[in-house]
Amino acid sequence: MEVTRRSGRASYLACTLLLCALQLCRAFVSVNVAPKVEVLKDETAKLPCTHTAPESSSNTVVEWQIEEQGMRKRVAYRTVGGEAKSEQGTPLSGRVSIDEDFTLTITSVKPSDELAFICLVTAGPAGAGEAPTKLKVFFAPEKPDLTRPSSQAISVGGTISSEIGTCVTMNGHPQPRIIWFKDGQPLPEVKDRKEKTYMIPSVVKEASGLYTIKSTLYMQPTKADKDSVFQCTVEYSMLGDQIKQTKSDSITINLNYPSETATFTLLNTHPVKEGDNVTMKCETDGNPQPEFDFTKDGKNVNGVGGVLMLKSAKRTDAGVYKCTAFDFDNIEADLRGEINLSVHYIDPMSVTPAEPQVVMLGDKVEWQCKTKASAPHTVQWKKGSEVLSQDGTLSIQDVSYTKAGDYMCVGAVPSVPRLTAQSSVTLTVKGKPMIEAPIAGEVSKEGDMVTLRCSAYGSPAPQFTWKPSGKESVTVEGIKVVSTVILPATADVMKGGVTCQVANEHGTDSKAFVVSLKRAFDNSANRVLLSGNPALKSADQQQGGSSGVVIAVVVCVLLLLLLVALIYCLNKRSKLPCGKKDKMEVASGEVNNDIVVEMKTDKAHEEAGLLNKRPPSEQ
Repeated sequence: MEVTRRSGRASYLACTLLLCALQLCRAFVSVNVAPKVEVLKDETAKLPCTHTAPESSSNTVVEWQIEEQGMRKRVAYRTVGGEAKSEQGTPLSGRVSIDEDFTLTITSVKPSDELAFICLVTAGPAGAGEAPTKLKVFFAPEKPDLTRPSSQAISVGGTISSEIGTCVTMNGHPQPRIIWFKDGQPLPEVKDRKEKTYMIPSVVKEASGLYTIKSTLYMQPTKADKDSVFQCTVEYSMLGDQIKQTKSDSITINLNYPSETATFTLLNTHPVKEGDNVTMKCETDGNPQPEFDFTKDGKNVNGVGGVLMLKSAKRTDAGVYKCTAFDFDNIEADLRGEINLSVHYIDPMSVTPAEPQVVMLGDKVEWQCKTKASAPHTVQWKKGSEVLSQDGTLSIQDVSYTKAGDYMCVGAVPSVPRLTAQSSVTLTVKGKPMIEAPIAGEVSKEGDMVTLRCSAYGSPAPQFTWKPSGKESVTVEGIKVVSTVILPATADVMKGGVTCQVANEHGTDSKAFVVSLKRAFDNSANRVLLSGNPALKSADQQQGGSSGVVIAVVVCVLLLLLLVALIYCLNKRSKLPCGKKDKMEVASGEVNNDIVVEMKTDKAHEEAGLLNKRPPSEQ
């Protein structure tokens, strides 16, 4: 009985092992997917899936499933060589499909699509296999917004941490984090409210699946934090395991702290002079600023908000100014400041004699100028921009008309920019008139109108007389009187010129103005011609023709002289007979084979031809 039971158990065990072996052999299907697939929100994700099986079957089915809260749900499937189908009623409905290579394609990816996906392959008798992958969805959050609390300023010395600021960043995925910075250095992330510095974070997952992160910073600041700069940064993940950051704008905190010292400052950058506006500022190193009292030489003066202003300062405003403050948060602090204000000045210039001076031509004149100032000063006499004296005395010997005019005595304090004073005097010179050197007039031809200008000095102003007269106009140019006349350039004017005569009660003067023809330059002949004179032009042309004739005559004479010299040489060698008899024979017409040449010259005619003159017999 016992043997039968043991035999039965052995048979059952063998069958079970055989069935398991057969099952393992049939279930050997390999499925491959990517460990994870990354995609940006609103873009398209592709999840590839490949498989291998010991024997192919047309009944092989590839399906994609998602896993939510521990439960699987099919979203799409496809048979080998068959049509792809997607399931309705899933989070991916209408946005999912399977390609021929069994790649799952998801369009318009949402943050909620970040799930575990399983590719399941069922190959009939060959069995089934599956592989999981994860879809990672990314979206960069908005720039963080950093704001200060709307409450009043924070006081130093408190035992409870105060709110410094709140940092908010919105619409990020996956969940980002906020890092706080103080003066460019990151603050440790502390959430324990028992610490002096800590942060209170909060996370909100929006309906869109994106995250909104908020963090509030609390501190117990000290006086050293009065100028500290705070900033927050959002740190987030992106494709390819990238870690990125976006910084917020920076803020400072409104911090109240007691005063320890006071400063009293003159804000004017240059030495103060009479007429300047003066600004003095008193402030402490505390916040807020306390009330200030101002005094000048022990007497109260009014200031506003720590600022004392003097409009159009006078020399009497100089003195010792003091400011005093009292801070109830530090009653033992000595909060006082002092300014010794100097107001520079220069008195009006005193000129002796002060009245206008009238002197005769050739006389002398002298002025004295002086002033007083708050600092070493200079005194200069000027006429226009020319400096004439630097010792306060201006003396002019042998006064001429050009010395008449306005003179300026200028005082200045070199150590104080733009601190000057000045006074002017006038010099008038009387005497007989004097005409400046005349300028000749020119016309193109006789009979044209000519304009002449006669300039004369004199006081009283001289009267003009032109000989001959014409159309006259008179103007005054400074200390000169100018008469301009327009008249025709007649033959008498061309010959005798025009006379300008001036006169006043002290005498007369006159000058002659020459009127001539304009000269023009002939470039072709490199010579100066008198325009408008046809007689001269004709003479030039005649002279040019005569010159050509003279040159031709000279050439002919030279040729004849060469011929005479040749005949003479031949005669010397007895090659030609040159006796009188021979000459007579030639003259009578009896000519031998020899050549005979006879020259007759008329000296008078030859000279006349060479010099272009008539012979004496023709005069």
